[in-house]
Amino acid sequence: MSLRTSLGRLLGRSSSPAPGAPPTSGSRAETVTYLQDFVRTRVGVEAYVEPPNVQTPSTVLLVATTGEWTRRRVPDERTGFEVARSLGVPVYNVRFTGYPQRMRDWTSAQRRRD
Repeated sequence: MSLRTSLGRLLGRSSSPAPGAPPTSGSRAETVTYLQDFVRTRVGVEAYVEPPNVQTPSTVLLVATTGEWTRRRVPDERTGFEVARSLGVPVYNVRFTGYPQRMRDWTSAQRRRD
């Protein structure tokens, strides 16, 4: 079984949405490919699993050494940890570690540029 297939199973998304479900922004394969590409093309990527809140479900946040980051939804926190481990990156629970300063610095720099 390929890494893409394994990650797809972990993300738990079906290929067709349930009746009445809101449309998804991308397919499971696109999400898996995106996460793999982010890890492959950046140095020192770490994952942070974020708990669900009122507005969003659990997410996996990937942060590179430069502070560049990306976030993708996952069905639950457990799946978030499994996805991060399958990508081969260190994974942390953001409830306990907080967000890395490099991420905040990168975000601030991007806002100044715009």
